[in-house]
Amino acid sequence: MNVCLDARTVNIHFPGIGRYTFNLARALTPLLGAQERLVLLRDPRMTSHWKLEALRTDRVDVVDVPISPFSLRQQWSLPRRLRQLGASVYHSPFYLMPLRPGVASVVTIHDLIPLCRADALPPLQRSLFRLAIRQAVRAARQVIAVSDATARDLARVFRLPAERVTVIAEAPDPCFRPQPAEAVAAVRRHFGLPEPYALYFGSNKPHKNLVRLVEAWARVRPDRPCLVIAGLWDGRYPDAQRRAHALGLGTAVRFLGPVDEGSVPALYSGATLFVFPSVYEGFGLPVLEAMASGVPVACAHGSSLTEVTGDAAVLFDPSDVDAIAHAIQDILSDARRRGEFAQRGLARAAQFSWEAAARFTLATYRRALE
Repeated sequence: MNVCLDARTVNIHFPGIGRYTFNLARALTPLLGAQERLVLLRDPRMTSHWKLEALRTDRVDVVDVPISPFSLRQQWSLPRRLRQLGASVYHSPFYLMPLRPGVASVVTIHDLIPLCRADALPPLQRSLFRLAIRQAVRAARQVIAVSDATARDLARVFRLPAERVTVIAEAPDPCFRPQPAEAVAAVRRHFGLPEPYALYFGSNKPHKNLVRLVEAWARVRPDRPCLVIAGLWDGRYPDAQRRAHALGLGTAVRFLGPVDEGSVPALYSGATLFVFPSVYEGFGLPVLEAMASGVPVACAHGSSLTEVTGDAAVLFDPSDVDAIAHAIQDILSDARRRGEFAQRGLARAAQFSWEAAARFTLATYRRALE
């Protein structure tokens, strides 16, 4: 079996999918059978935090394919390249893929947020997203969903039969673990953060529910720590910043924007609390990363998030500002509960592994060839 894993999204423009693809590739490498080979398709023009070249072995190759997933040219150029490489299976971790790859194919669907949330995209873009996902799941023999919630959405929206969908959970990157005190102190100095601080890490898209988080933070008692909001920032959605300003929160809320990859583990690890109010997630990897870092989590219930947290987080209704504030206050005011949920989180995160994900993914490749 000669698997071509499309790693063109392993770059800074796809932080979530890039991390997923790199960790999957790294975990697949030691599991390959004697007659199995993995080829990683890389776009050499893109800047990446992850070094695919480091994964090269006698059974793993890295091949440059300088074609954007957004380019129409991939529809004919990539199938030709797959034939040249003698591919038996093509795996796209992104829904923009060749519609006729010419070989057995697998696609990973991370979420259907634009189809489940009317505020996620304008109507035309939402229609194009629906069309692209529909074509991808039709082209693929097997579909990987990263959560039961995403699998249910696929069944509901596209009526995919259960035998074509496999749920394979993601896992935290090994870099996410409790960090040494000196690493945490260095990150606090670098960003000028107080001690203690609470953390949200993710984008500022509307479904992330940051306006309600800011409103809830204003209702937490006056001696609250600083709330740090970090991650990719889309200038189209300034509402959370505007709301913080209108509420006069000042330095009680810090907006860091994008954070370099090397600083993220210590940023997590130094937090007194990680809070994640998103109303919809395909998986919710930041929650798992926070738990793996030994940080207590307060998290929205619903979508895939309760699959990730189990009983290892304080859950709240993301539509209710008072409920968010109460959950935050509950865990901030009780050191014993913070310690309890930190330990629960570590135990819960340990149940997710990239080795398990890779084993299930290899089985899915083999099933695609049947």
